[in-house]
Amino acid sequence: MTFLARLGFAFSLLTSAFALPASAQEADPENTLVITTQNGEITIGLRPDLAPNHVEQIKALAAEGFYDGVVFHRVIDGFMAQTGDPTGTGMGGSERPDLAAEFSNETFDRGTVGMARSQDPNSANSQFFIMLADGDFLDGQYTIVGDVISGMDVVDQIKKGDSASNGQVDQPDAMTSVRVGDAS
Repeated sequence: MTFLARLGFAFSLLTSAFALPASAQEADPENTLVITTQNGEITIGLRPDLAPNHVEQIKALAAEGFYDGVVFHRVIDGFMAQTGDPTGTGMGGSERPDLAAEFSNETFDRGTVGMARSQDPNSANSQFFIMLADGDFLDGQYTIVGDVISGMDVVDQIKKGDSASNGQVDQPDAMTSVRVGDAS
């Protein structure tokens, strides 16, 4: 192998080692969720390869306008920001049926989007959360539906809740609009 061939091979190994996840490399408009907040946009690359039923439910709810105006009702600094409950209490959901768990071997890293649920693994409905930090203790126990591909700075600005109240937020920030499609 020539020096240039070795150099090219080494470069390809190096770039693949630092490559972004598939969901962050190219946004598929049909599997891109754009959340508009008072502080800007959050773009999420949805992962139907991991959780097709959950992704389909989120996309359908977004298309219906279900998420528009819904608040981030539970936000724990250094953990996650939770939304998707139309009542803002953490107890509500959509009229659609709950979903069976679609657990995967993916990890909950900063920017991962997962489905919220009760103690029953098959109870996810409309609520989801965005990780503010890595949370490997959630791996294999909650359904991952996507990853933030832009706007993590906006996620970081979401008003935090009181840690003594399990992250409950007084006068919480809201998702002004949520739509499926690219951010342009």
